[in-house]
Amino acid sequence: METLKNKIDFALVFSVQNANPNGDPLNGNRPRTNYDNLGEVSDVCIKRKIRNRLMEMKNDKGEYIYSVFVQSDDSKLDDYPSLRARAEGEIKKDQWKDKKIFSKSVCEKWIDVRAFGQVFAYGSEKKGEGVSVGIRGPVSIHSAFSVAPVSDRISSIQITKSVSGEGDGTKKAADTMGMKHRVDHGVYVTYGAINPQLASKTLFQDEDAIAIKKTIHHLFDNDASSARPEGSMEVVAVFWWPHNHPSGQYSSAVVHRSLSVTTKKDDPKKIEDYSIKLKSLDGLTPEIFNPNNIDIEKI
Repeated sequence: METLKNKIDFALVFSVQNANPNGDPLNGNRPRTNYDNLGEVSDVCIKRKIRNRLMEMKNDKGEYIYSVFVQSDDSKLDDYPSLRARAEGEIKKDQWKDKKIFSKSVCEKWIDVRAFGQVFAYGSEKKGEGVSVGIRGPVSIHSAFSVAPVSDRISSIQITKSVSGEGDGTKKAADTMGMKHRVDHGVYVTYGAINPQLASKTLFQDEDAIAIKKTIHHLFDNDASSARPEGSMEVVAVFWWPHNHPSGQYSSAVVHRSLSVTTKKDDPKKIEDYSIKLKSLDGLTPEIFNPNNIDIEKI
């Protein structure tokens, strides 16, 4: 089984229109922001969306292509109630006794484990039945940050339910009131890389990298919710730099800096109000996914 040979860098630009891209539970579920008032979408949130898209991939026969270990409760494809139950149900007990065999088994079984890594720390009173294994994945993703501050673009509205969820129904209960928050407009950018040295440890292959790329192209498909109505979040562009060397022709920092996304005006409200520039790197040309044919200036 041949694993990924050469390093890959990538970047994603996406837009948000009247949606909450990633609520902060420590701040009343308001859209996340940093100390510079830039909007933020955590790397965990982005990986969750990638996992969901991987779970949806099917072959020509309508069969699911990939198995995913970390499945959210609202989209899981099996009946396991927990991660431990999934591990115990899918990995044979005799494979738990040797860390190398266990690591190989889980990486072969689940694409998200061989992509992002995973910590398996499940104790047991019976000797040889527990496991403590940490796996480092080759795919790393940054948190996404908005190009312009969004703190003054966050709207909050109070909502009410037409029925009481508790009480005797004679008066409105506390649970009939609530708040919804949204970013009126924002353009966010995130970066990532795939490390072939770590790929060799987790059995991550070229076809896995292609699958990750496809999920990024369609990151917000089937991702609608009350906080993110259909069409409110959109992939603007994806940049995919395949190097010709295991360590890369350039560092990830240099590659990521070659992409510049800035505002053309003080009050941007649409993607045309932004400038996207791509600096040329000798010997390294990115694949560009540009579904809306936006203007990308090459310098």
